[in-house]
Amino acid sequence: MTSDSQRNNRKQLIGLVRSKTGDKSVKVVYEYKIPHPLYKKEIRRKTTVHVHDEENISNVGDKVRISSTRPLSKLKRWRLVELIEKAPIL
Repeated sequence: MTSDSQRNNRKQLIGLVRSKTGDKSVKVVYEYKIPHPLYKKEIRRKTTVHVHDEENISNVGDKVRISSTRPLSKLKRWRLVELIEKAPIL
C-alpha cells in the first residue's frame, strides 16, 4: 500500500492549456530549453500532453500545474493539480 508521501514524488510540470478536447480532458503544452549538441545555443522545444481535468475548471490559455499519474485512458497520463493563472479575457 502506498502512502501519501510517496505519491507526492511524482513529476510535476507547468504549462498552458491549448485546447479542450472533450469532457474532463484538455491538451497542455509545456516548453523547455535544451542546448544544441554541436553549437551549444539553447533551443526551445515544446511537448503537448493530454491531461485529465476532473472538475472542468480550465479553459484555453490558462496556466496550470499538472502531475503524472497512472494511465487514465489511451492517451491521458497526466492530471490537473491546480489552476495557477486564468487566461486574460479579450
